[in-house]
Amino acid sequence: MPCWIDTHCHLDAPEFAADLPAVRQQARALGVRCCVIAAVRASTFDEARQAAHRLGDAYALGTHPLYVPQAGEDAAQQLAAALQAHAGDARLVAVGEIGLDFFAPALAAPPWRERQQALFRQQLKLARRHGLPVILHSRHAVDAVLRHLRETGPHTGIAHAFSGSEQQARAFIELGFKLGFGGACTFERATRLRHLAAALPLEALVLETDAPDMPPHWLYATARQRASGQPQGRNTPAELPRIAAVIAGLRGMPVQALAEAAWRNTLEALPRLAGLGLD
Repeated sequence: MPCWIDTHCHLDAPEFAADLPAVRQQARALGVRCCVIAAVRASTFDEARQAAHRLGDAYALGTHPLYVPQAGEDAAQQLAAALQAHAGDARLVAVGEIGLDFFAPALAAPPWRERQQALFRQQLKLARRHGLPVILHSRHAVDAVLRHLRETGPHTGIAHAFSGSEQQARAFIELGFKLGFGGACTFERATRLRHLAAALPLEALVLETDAPDMPPHWLYATARQRASGQPQGRNTPAELPRIAAVIAGLRGMPVQALAEAAWRNTLEALPRLAGLGLD
């Protein structure tokens, strides 16, 4: 059976509170050897860390751009304290999920646009100080994210849920980043994204679910279906092998070959994973 690493999920989310051990065991039975649990704000740092230790997984700490309005002025200081407190924790593998989000109108306008960018730069500098890669969110903000990386770098890590242009993808690759692909690639209408998943260099790809968010097409319920009472399917790390099979099909390659490449790529992007005895 192929072995997988889910490079981005949120197993500390409320959606998993009732049955987290069973969710993780289901994924493990399908070959998902490790999940990287990305925190989204300081108030969830402990939950992400504890979940990683309880489940035998890994975690990242950071403030997600969507939570900047709720974050205090001391958000960077809280991250600095957490990184210092857990500097010797082998399961702490990155700073993330951090980045920029200019999709939501309120976040794309003052004052939150500027606040996002200031906190992003602070978190990037903390990652450099602690020698950690970064896990990036860049919705409708890829060029701005790239600019901040160049100005505060060098950095390495993963551009999570990449959805930019091929030129932007190659800019990330030139900086040493891997690109995260997940459930969005399973939708036939996502033609540009599917082209990228097929055409970009194999050594640039890593795999993710973003569970419980970004469900693959077989779990997705349209607005009309939801209005008629059909629930949205819950995305979990157990979906990763099936998502990977779609991406392997797009690339015209065996699933096992994709699994081996994604594994290597993930260990390059998040080197501390190598110390967790996953092999």
